[in-house]
This record gives sequence, C-alpha cells and structure tokens, in this order.
Amino acid sequence: MSNSLNTWAPRMLSILRIMAALIFLAHGTQKLLGFPPSDGSPAPFTLSWIAGTIELFCGALLVVGLFTRPAAFLASGLMAFAYWLAHAPQSAFPVNNGGDAAILYCFIFLYLVFAGPGPWSLDALRKH
Repeated sequence: MSNSLNTWAPRMLSILRIMAALIFLAHGTQKLLGFPPSDGSPAPFTLSWIAGTIELFCGALLVVGLFTRPAAFLASGLMAFAYWLAHAPQSAFPVNNGGDAAILYCFIFLYLVFAGPGPWSLDALRKH
C-alpha cells in the first residue's frame, strides 16, 4: 500500500495546486469580473482591486501550473498581508477573525514555492 501512496504523491500535489488555485481564482473573478455575483466590485487601484488582480492572475497561472513558484510566492505573500491587515486586528484567534482561509492559502502556496507544481502542469511540460 505504501508504494501506491508514494506513486500518487506527485499527482496529488498537482491536484492540491489545481483545487486551491481554482478557489483562489474565484475570489479574483468575483472582485474584478463580478462572477460569482457579490455586493459590488472594488474601485480601481484600491487594495481590494490589487488583491483581486493578484488573485485572478496568480490563480490562473497556478491552475495550469505555469510559473508556479513565482505565482505561488506572490499569492502566499498576498494572503499573509491580507491576514495581518484585515483579519488579525479583529481577534487574535483565526477561528474568530475569519482568517482561516487566508492562513491556509498562505501556507499551501508557500509549500508550492518549495514543492513545485507537480507533474500535471505546464511547467512540467516545459521541462521536457
């Protein structure tokens, strides 16, 4: 059983990257493209608009696994910044301040900086 789990480990890295990126991308499409519908879109060049732009572009790059390490680094930094700017001042506890997702995104994307995109990615295809 251990061998079959080890065989799937690189593929699961790709699946983790794709799924986290799709959900991250949805935050950018909601902010900038109005889908899914929300209360409204941020004014251009505000912090929320800049975050949406990073979520949209880095999310798209991460979904397909292109320039994975730099995109993940930028996305991780954005989520750390978002946590400390928007969530931490509300409470010291992530479960109380709504920052759970920001922390998880931060560390998943930081992991991708070091682990890479996995085999199901455009980065992997570019290496061949």
